Amino acid sequence: MVLLLSSGTGLAQMHPPEPTVNLGDTSFLDALGGPGVLLEQIGDAYHSGLTTNGMGQALGTAPAVNSISSLTHGIVLTKHHLLGAWYGTEVIVTAAHVNGGAPGAIGGFGDLTLSPLILQWKQQKFGPTLLNQRFVLDFEVPVGEYSQTLPTSLSSHAFTVHPYYAFTYFPVRRIETSWRTHYLYNGVNNSPPIQTKAHSTQAGQAAHFNATVAFGLAHGLWLGANGYFLKQFTDPKLDGAKLHGSPEQVGSLGPGLVWDHGQTMFYVNGYHEFGALNRPQGNKLVVRVQWIPGRHPGIGGAD
Repeated sequence: MVLLLSSGTGLAQMHPPEPTVNLGDTSFLDALGGPGVLLEQIGDAYHSGLTTNGMGQALGTAPAVNSISSLTHGIVLTKHHLLGAWYGTEVIVTAAHVNGGAPGAIGGFGDLTLSPLILQWKQQKFGPTLLNQRFVLDFEVPVGEYSQTLPTSLSSHAFTVHPYYAFTYFPVRRIETSWRTHYLYNGVNNSPPIQTKAHSTQAGQAAHFNATVAFGLAHGLWLGANGYFLKQFTDPKLDGAKLHGSPEQVGSLGPGLVWDHGQTMFYVNGYHEFGALNRPQGNKLVVRVQWIPGRHPGIGGAD
């Protein structure tokens, strides 16, 4: 979702927000993988009654935000090798409904994510410990619902480059920690919302990560904690001019579980956000189902 936030007084400029990214959509056992096909469906529900400025203070005029979204994700990982890893590709199709209160509601398809490069390394063993690693080069294509006249859209209307590196580490049997670290580069929107009174906008570059720690119980059930953090580290731009003092930031923590049932894996993750700057802050629930034909439960130490 794209919500425009006032970045200050005087100029009354509008802060170009970061696009929707993977904040907590992936979690436990993240970097496990091998040649084959993966299909998954992810459902998100998000509520925010608070939007903050650059000082972390609430914006009293900002509306509550409620949204539901669906991500359909497909991966093909071949047996061919590149840089010592299996090579593959992926596609993610998104759809959402966002209710921004007085500014209105919108529903439809969001931007499309495509990757021409997935590198999945074979699980490595170091004594009693196990390490799984993956690198993915993602591109977001701005094909989602977008309007210059509405304050809420489902597309950033700009191309982005969004690579990530993920690892899952088993320090001992039945304990896992997974980390997925992203870099986000945003292109230029040459048809920004008319509220900006600008000819072009560009969101700042950002980094964000998802992290987990979990304990494996009987019958493939894992319970643990999960969280995410996003930090924008360059200033957004209006007509090429930097908007100083308008970084975005948000963190979260919450509980989660995954049931490893072999070819099917079920995830439920909850998040409570904190420390938001220049963006909404709220609560998020993620429900996720994976189907991996030919997979057996317990692969990768997850037994």
